[in-house]
Amino acid sequence: MGEPMGNKTRVIIIGAAGRDFHNFNMLYRNDDSYEVVAFTAAQIPDIEGRVYPPELAGKNYPKGIPIYAESELPTLIKKYGVTQVDLAYSDLNYVEVMHKASIANAAGADFKIIGSERTFLKSTKPVISVCAVRTGSGKSQTSRKVCKVLRERGLKAVAIRHPMPYGDLKEQTWQRFATYQDLDKYKTTIEEREEYEPHIDNKTVVFAGVDYGEILKRAEKEADVIVWDGGNNDTSFIKPDLSIVVADPHRAGHELLYYPGETNVRLADVVVINKVDSAEPKNVELVKSNVKMLNPHAKIIEADSEITVDNPNMVKGKRVLIIEDGPTVTHGEMKYGAGFVVAKRIGAKEIIDPRPYAVGSIKKTFQKYPHLSNVLPAMGYGKQQIKELETTINSADCDTVLSATPIDLRRVLVVEKPMVRARYELKEKGEYGIEQVISDFLAKHPLKK
Repeated sequence: MGEPMGNKTRVIIIGAAGRDFHNFNMLYRNDDSYEVVAFTAAQIPDIEGRVYPPELAGKNYPKGIPIYAESELPTLIKKYGVTQVDLAYSDLNYVEVMHKASIANAAGADFKIIGSERTFLKSTKPVISVCAVRTGSGKSQTSRKVCKVLRERGLKAVAIRHPMPYGDLKEQTWQRFATYQDLDKYKTTIEEREEYEPHIDNKTVVFAGVDYGEILKRAEKEADVIVWDGGNNDTSFIKPDLSIVVADPHRAGHELLYYPGETNVRLADVVVINKVDSAEPKNVELVKSNVKMLNPHAKIIEADSEITVDNPNMVKGKRVLIIEDGPTVTHGEMKYGAGFVVAKRIGAKEIIDPRPYAVGSIKKTFQKYPHLSNVLPAMGYGKQQIKELETTINSADCDTVLSATPIDLRRVLVVEKPMVRARYELKEKGEYGIEQVISDFLAKHPLKK
């Protein structure tokens, strides 16, 4: 790219195909004093090697901006004379954050974390954000409950989902999901389907994509209330009027150890401690204590993640292969999810170790996340990986496949074995729950029904 032009600050944004693009759009796209020379990508398989297209990058970037693997960061800093590296992705423990800072500093660049306030979009409609302490805490079921309560009050909630643009970025500038046909139209991955399909089932329109300024404008045309449905443990892209944050007592203490989950707790109006029914009471109390220390003004709701199985007799006394939500058990670091919990509760005869049957990228996933042994993550970021997941499932020596992803995997996989679904919904304990939270919110933000 040659030598720096004038006094421009040269920047690399390290991310995971989401927050990185949003921060660029908000802060750098039209700022002539900066030149973003590259993005780097991590966490998601095979998302590097693309280009942030000129149609999205703007007039200062007629060739777009290349996307490299994060492992190339030190070389890129030297090659392009970079003086600033921005961290722009989520669910990283604090030690890992500082390792990245050290890599940038040692290569000659400053290391920067952009505050939420600078990247908030402002909406003309009331906004409720649902974020989390860690990936897999239960944001999705909480978002669904928020949308359901608003709908019961005669209001149209439109969900805006945290980005997952793993395909053609130009085609994914903005996307609207209202039907199953839309899922096929946009060639969605399993991870995307896990977030969109339950909203579609509940008649909630979902927007997502890359350019959230454009997405917000389109969503506002349809919505009485915007519901930000967060990803990982990232902060909201849209300034909320009500901030709900979900914490997980199965990973008690992580509210003090992971970026930017602690930021979410400190920003929260309401913290939902989820999965109380399957967690150790001492861990529930630890999360509660930490939340009160970080944010004494936040209201706390305790909730169960109520898990049901379509046909429990297909699990009881059977040898079961369990499929869990991919992000929860990979970079979310959970050894198990709802499927494992409910299989134990129902009385499965044996939970099958999926590793001997894993092929291709699924096998590599187990190598990358050695904490996994009893569950199969629903990895499906492209056609090849979906095929490898399908092969792994069909090769497993089991009586039943228990799928605990938020979607019906039979829509995207050909499964040759009996399959049963586990579903999970938020069920608050006590009188103060999401309904009262929404009532209090609407009292402050009265809307026509």
